[in-house]
Amino acid sequence: MRDNDIRHLEMPDFDKQEGEQLTDAENRPSLDMLVNVPMRVTVELGRARLPVKEILRLTPGALVELDRASGEPLTIYINGEPFAYGEAVLVNQERFGVRLTAIINADDKLKSPREM
Repeated sequence: MRDNDIRHLEMPDFDKQEGEQLTDAENRPSLDMLVNVPMRVTVELGRARLPVKEILRLTPGALVELDRASGEPLTIYINGEPFAYGEAVLVNQERFGVRLTAIINADDKLKSPREM
C-alpha cells in the first residue's frame, strides 16, 4: 500500500465545534469529497509488440494478434493502476461494456488474472 493512500491522510473536521470530541468512526476521512473527481478508466484487451516496420504496414482491416486468448479476463486500470478484472459484455446492439468479475487488492497485483 502506498504512503499517500487516502485512508492514511489526516483530514480536518470543519463541522466539529471547538472542544467537541469525535469517535473513531467520525475521525476517519470521508470519501465523499472524491465522488466527483474524474479518473481515467482504461480496459486492456491485450498487448502486442510490433516493430515500427510492421506498424507502418498496417492498413484498415489489418489484424493485430494480442497476447491473450479469447475469453480471458480483461484488465481494468484506474489512472494507470490495475483495479479489477472483467469480461466484455454487449450493452445494446451498438455498444460494449465491461462486467467486473474481481477487484484487485494489493496481494492480487502479483497474480495472473487466471489465478483469481
